[in-house]
Amino acid sequence: MKETEIKEMLADLIWLNALIATELIQVTENTSAILRKSPPPQSCLDEHNALRDTALSMAEKYRPGTLLSRHLGKHQ
Repeated sequence: MKETEIKEMLADLIWLNALIATELIQVTENTSAILRKSPPPQSCLDEHNALRDTALSMAEKYRPGTLLSRHLGKHQ
C-alpha cells in the first residue's frame, strides 16, 4: 500500500470514528432523557457538547467540508 493510500485510509477512519462518537453521545443523551423522563443534567450536556466539538475538530481536520458539522447542529 502506498503512503498516500495509507494517509487517505487513516483520514477516513478518523472521520468515521468521529461520526460514530458523536452519534453515540446523542444516543446516550436520548436514552438518559427517556429513562429520566427529563433532559440529562446540564453538566452532562455541556461536557457532551465539548466532546462533540473535539470529535468534530478531528473530523474536519482530515475531512473538511462533510455534512457532519451540519448534522451535529441538528442534534437536540
